[in-house]
Amino acid sequence: MATNIVVPELGESVVEARVAKWLKKAGEHVSAGEPLVELETEKIDLEVSADRPGVLTNIKHQEGADVKVGEVLAMLEEAAEGARAEVTSPAPGKAQESKSAPVAKSADKKATPTAKNVAKAHDVKLDSIESSGSRVTKQDVLNATGPAAQAAKPPAEAPRAPQPAQPPQPSRLSTGDRSERRERMSKRRATIARRLVEAQHSAAMLTTFNEVDMSAVMQLRERRKEAFAKKFGVGVGIASFFVKAAIGALKAFPPINAEIQGDEIVFKNYYDIGMAVGAEGGLVVPVIRDADRLGFAEIELAIRDFAKRAQDGTLTLEDLKGGTFTITNGGVFGSLMSTPILNPPQVGILGLHKIADRPVAVNGQMVIRPMMYLALSYDHRIVDGREAVQFLVKIKEYIEDPAWMLLES
Repeated sequence: MATNIVVPELGESVVEARVAKWLKKAGEHVSAGEPLVELETEKIDLEVSADRPGVLTNIKHQEGADVKVGEVLAMLEEAAEGARAEVTSPAPGKAQESKSAPVAKSADKKATPTAKNVAKAHDVKLDSIESSGSRVTKQDVLNATGPAAQAAKPPAEAPRAPQPAQPPQPSRLSTGDRSERRERMSKRRATIARRLVEAQHSAAMLTTFNEVDMSAVMQLRERRKEAFAKKFGVGVGIASFFVKAAIGALKAFPPINAEIQGDEIVFKNYYDIGMAVGAEGGLVVPVIRDADRLGFAEIELAIRDFAKRAQDGTLTLEDLKGGTFTITNGGVFGSLMSTPILNPPQVGILGLHKIADRPVAVNGQMVIRPMMYLALSYDHRIVDGREAVQFLVKIKEYIEDPAWMLLES
């Protein structure tokens, strides 16, 4: 009896995947629960496993093929009784030999599909690469094969004896490496590209700016950081203050927490805040659900967990579903000011930036303060400019006097 191995449900709005790597070959015996194939989606990579023991046959889509939800990937034939034992059990005379045989580690080492492709392109074995998390990532491979790693390698041959200088030939002077390399977009990068263009074409997107004095937040963090870390096991960052401030501002201006469906505006009375984090292959936006019900420590723990799992490649589709409003922090990369692009169907996104000491006027005196530019991109179809400006002013009030967040919560 044969069963189909199909592309599983991939989560909200995700209907297509790409076959990244077959982990088993046609004709191989597999156990129940054993991974068969890795799929790459616009959000995460995932493995499809066998739901029962059998023999993998009739692979219908090779690596690199795009497939849709429900599409048949291969067949799983029922294995004859004892067939698995015959394949895996060594012959009696070979028992001692198999114990001493070298074990190939590279096949067992967990790595993302992109990391495996890059390692193959550089002819590097995965077992020789130190991972920065639970799986080897593309960046781990690049770190192992980058300029510093190459410089540490001994020269391939002894330097040649110097040759007599030749007169220059201006028309033939070398201008360095002019080679080109083509690389197919990953599903995530292709989807990011498509959605960014769609966001600009489908929404009346505008951006408004303000600046905020970070003195109060930074002083509060400095006073309470040791006690906070001791009590909750996590440091207090600036992100949790902005999550709390954004929730307060969203409650004051409900259209920015809404979305458009047809000719209706859907106002949402819950606050699922997406936090944009960098990951291998592009930006992802895991969501802190019911963030208005969480304390500062719970928000910090959630953000730290998302950042770690984004690097490890262990975020799930459930982590990325939904969201009513997004916060993105370009400041961690040194950005002083930017215009964030909406994350449809959301109608608002808050951009944080680098904190920099700048001269500002306070009570008629010029002083140096740690300042940050804020940017709110919004869909002008349902958010008026007045509301957008007042939304940022409300966030500015909360950050410059954090006690307001407690008094109004």
